[in-house]
Amino acid sequence: MQIEVVKSKIHRIKVTGADLNYIGSITIDEDLMDAANIIQGEKVQIVNNNNGERLETYVIPGPRGSGELTLNGAAARKVAVGDILILITYARMDIEEAKKFNPALVFPNEETNRLN
Repeated sequence: MQIEVVKSKIHRIKVTGADLNYIGSITIDEDLMDAANIIQGEKVQIVNNNNGERLETYVIPGPRGSGELTLNGAAARKVAVGDILILITYARMDIEEAKKFNPALVFPNEETNRLN
């Protein structure tokens, strides 16, 4: 049997942009992607602490060290610049592997979105 567990989490990151006229996705500073073990195109769950919205989309890399976190396309309607989000990815694995697995947890600086 396999179960789905948290693979990575970026906790309390601030929205820096919302681009409605884009084809979709979320743009994340590539340094944060690396720290959280998130790859380009990976599905991510987005939890908005400001308004309770939850949605899913896929990741595209933003410039390294920029602190960028931009919601693109229709997802841009679910956030406002300055909102605080939690980003979560999941992985399927067997139960014994899941018991030993440690997710990547990232806590960026809330003002700059950069790694401390």
